[in-house]
Amino acid sequence: MKLVFFGTPDFAVPTLEKLLSRSDFQVLGVVTQPDKRRGRGNALIPSPVKTLALTHQLPIWQPDRIKKDSQTLSELAQLNADAFVVVAYGQILSQAILEMPRLGCINVHGSILPKYRGAAPIQWSLYHGDTQTGITTMLMDAGMDTGAMLLKEYTPIHLFDTAHDIAQRLANLGADLLVQTLWGLERQEIQPVPQNSDEATYAPLIQKADYQLDWSKTAIALHNQIRAFFPNAVSSLRGQSLKIMATAPLDRMARSQAGKLNFNRVL
Repeated sequence: MKLVFFGTPDFAVPTLEKLLSRSDFQVLGVVTQPDKRRGRGNALIPSPVKTLALTHQLPIWQPDRIKKDSQTLSELAQLNADAFVVVAYGQILSQAILEMPRLGCINVHGSILPKYRGAAPIQWSLYHGDTQTGITTMLMDAGMDTGAMLLKEYTPIHLFDTAHDIAQRLANLGADLLVQTLWGLERQEIQPVPQNSDEATYAPLIQKADYQLDWSKTAIALHNQIRAFFPNAVSSLRGQSLKIMATAPLDRMARSQAGKLNFNRVL
């Protein structure tokens, strides 16, 4: 099966690795976000997906705005790919792109849709104190995570899981679920299921204000905020900014589970 991979951050890397490790898939190239300037030297740093693609000598496209880049669009159309795989790419695809591959554009989304459509599903799931999350694969349409659902895989959220922990777990789940999804579509074994928009919730981009702790909140609410936005939750102490890395909630809601905390891991 011939594929083009769209992805940018660490979350997308296990899926690309999985596809590259299998002889039944041919990755024709990678589309990822442009290199970003970071660090004290302001050096251009490639995305994690680009770094992996370079080691495998794959063709790479990095358009600033893919919907407006006629050369990239022309080259992608000429590949005659069976499917485009999209994992946390970071740009919205036009209808013209969605219609290019034979099987469509398949997205690996880090929530159980239709809950947490949007850019930060893992973080907002933790923030709201959910005890379960998962991966949904879907056929992309022109909306924001509104396409028909294909397969789902669930995983529990434990009291002391951080966004980093959940992202690692879901990234690996997503890689395996995508393989099942692609072959299920090819063999016509999967029936796409439309989402119920009345049940939809949203996971918007994280803003700087979301990191600021409000100590009038309950212990469990603060704990959820800190692990959701790990490692960036901040407060102040004697006029100085203080980053809070981990907490152990001791209010009535969490006390029964607090004894399970592994302090060697958290502190």
